[in-house]
Amino acid sequence: MQISEVLTAVKSLSDLGRLRTVFALLDHKELCACQITELLRLTPATVSRHMSILQAANLVLSRKEGRWVYYCLSPDFPKELLAWLSQARANCPTATSDADSLQDILVCDPSELCRKQSVRQ
Repeated sequence: MQISEVLTAVKSLSDLGRLRTVFALLDHKELCACQITELLRLTPATVSRHMSILQAANLVLSRKEGRWVYYCLSPDFPKELLAWLSQARANCPTATSDADSLQDILVCDPSELCRKQSVRQ
């Protein structure tokens, strides 16, 4: 890994929303953009921008299925960084709270989440 790639990866994690998203993806193989939006309580455009930054750093991948965009951690995510983040997450109250919130979010229908988010904007 080149130093520029390390710098890009670390910079991409310097935002609370992006870090919370990576923490959530550590627990869940894949999340829909609407689920991430609901978890972070940000606009879909802001979440999209965050996810683009994580993708540019090769930390996440996306796939589109109909109108839904799903994200997962990239197999290219540096293993040492992933291990360190997993450890850090274990002692992070925000990550614990997010994990609880995500359990409630995951039982919601994605269409309903999108409707709710469009009203909130």
